[in-house]
Amino acid sequence: MKKSADSDNSSSHVSDDSTHMDSSGLGGNGSPKYHQANPESLSEEAKQKERVFRKKLNQDAREVISHSIHKKVKLIVHRPDYDQENQQEYVRLSKGLMPIVQEIARKTLPYLEHEVSSEFAKNRYYGSKFQADSVAYRDYRYFAKKRPPTESPSLVVGLRLDESASMSAYGRLEAAKRAVIAVYEYCQLCQIPILIYGDTADVSKLEQMSIFAYADFDKADTNDRFRFMRMHARSNNRDGMALRIMAERLAVSPQKTKLLISISDGQPKAMDDYTGSYAVKDIQQTIQEYERKGITFLAAAIGQDKDVISEIYGKERFLDITNLHEFPARLVRIIARHL
Repeated sequence: MKKSADSDNSSSHVSDDSTHMDSSGLGGNGSPKYHQANPESLSEEAKQKERVFRKKLNQDAREVISHSIHKKVKLIVHRPDYDQENQQEYVRLSKGLMPIVQEIARKTLPYLEHEVSSEFAKNRYYGSKFQADSVAYRDYRYFAKKRPPTESPSLVVGLRLDESASMSAYGRLEAAKRAVIAVYEYCQLCQIPILIYGDTADVSKLEQMSIFAYADFDKADTNDRFRFMRMHARSNNRDGMALRIMAERLAVSPQKTKLLISISDGQPKAMDDYTGSYAVKDIQQTIQEYERKGITFLAAAIGQDKDVISEIYGKERFLDITNLHEFPARLVRIIARHL
């Protein structure tokens, strides 16, 4: 990744840039700002908008799977709330992460800010390029200047978290939460659209697949960061279905680079027969289908089934997360390389 010559000598791009801080919902010291103590205090209009958005997420997700092997699976997309306890947990987990995230963002932002268009806007009163052919018009518009960038980074990130029961072991869930926090805050600082979903399977016969929409670029909210604390180790995992739903959301986004990262600790397993070669084939076919649509897949394995996950996704898409403490920073650096 390119960076400007002075990017290692000054931290002003993050610490002094109030625009980035304000838009990310962070205070001057990098800690989260509290905007709403409890979602219950939202206005009726805001609650209604939330219900409409949740309904749309459910409709869209069901449409995506309607032509797949998952078409008969009973699905519910949730939009988790948050409370003061979730806010406090977020502050606790993010405290040690923010200096690292801000440092990576500090090195990234100069590259984004100095990215300029190769197109020149002609017939200007001043500029960096003299146009001799314009002198004949005698209107003093003899110069051309490069047009400044008009769009945010052309990258969109999807982060999928496996919320199967085995994530409760060996501190995996907390490590995953920290990674989600780091990725989210980095994307906020760099103004990168982000989609963060969790999923589990077989909660009940009426809810065979559960999707948890924690952050969505179609309804970005600075308080989304507190929803992440609702992530739990729950039941089984139907990976291919979750990946398909998220990949479709990314596929229709306008950004050029579309990165989908799956954080999981084990191989797919859900009732009745979603396991073994059947489940593996579904995941691999989903990856092949959406890679043709421009999606880049990465699988971060944080559990005992690393070899199996590597075989399912392919070594070129596999991240072996042996050190859970280093996981958050490593994941952020991987995303930075895709800018």
